[in-house]
Amino acid sequence: MSVEHGELWRSYREARDPSIRDRLVEQYLWLVRYVAGRLMVGLPSHFDQGDLEGHGCFGLLEAIERYDLERGVRFETYAIPWVRGACLKGVKAQQWAPNMRKRVRQLEKAHEELAQALGREPSDDELAAHLSLTQAEMQERMAEAGCLTVLSLEESYHDAEGEGTTLAERLADPTAPSPTTLSEEAERRDLLAAAIDSLPPQERLVISLFYYEGLLAREISEILNLSQARISQIHSRAILRLRGKLSRMKRILVS
Repeated sequence: MSVEHGELWRSYREARDPSIRDRLVEQYLWLVRYVAGRLMVGLPSHFDQGDLEGHGCFGLLEAIERYDLERGVRFETYAIPWVRGACLKGVKAQQWAPNMRKRVRQLEKAHEELAQALGREPSDDELAAHLSLTQAEMQERMAEAGCLTVLSLEESYHDAEGEGTTLAERLADPTAPSPTTLSEEAERRDLLAAAIDSLPPQERLVISLFYYEGLLAREISEILNLSQARISQIHSRAILRLRGKLSRMKRILVS
């Protein structure tokens, strides 16, 4: 561990500054991708690595909070069980979810079809009619969409520490990302930013509070003076829109 990196850990231990924590997260997101990638090898096809990485990030955050630099254990060694445990918890949660995931995919497809046919975002009533669902069934489907989605607003990070350690020590290739990789990452960030900017103001605000500010639904409901159930509905609706917009953007880019 470099002197500079050690100082970063000490600064976080003393100040608990969220901005320092975010820098540490950036340093070690490669570890989440590594663990999730290894787990994906033996998982059924309906599992998504992005979802698995989302769960793994919770383990990474927990490891950062609990890590004690003075014990002399490399953070990578300490963090792997936390990240792996969080990923496996996500796997366990999704083992009962294939049918739910299928229903959410149907909802996403219906949303996209209606958006293309109408030339605008369809309403919940229009989606329900298109899928022959009751209002209650439609609300349940929207809630499922919110539950299954773990939005990853920053997909690809690489270890920025720059240590010339071996594969065995780092458990991943520490070489700097290629210009192509950096370009692809920047393009994904731009696409996601454009999709978020195109959301209705209320949905954009909920997404920002949820994922950028890290607030809980209870806290967001207090800020916006809305019930937690309503916040959940807005969140699910925003996620559905984002999935559709990103899917359309991807097709346009590759066509």
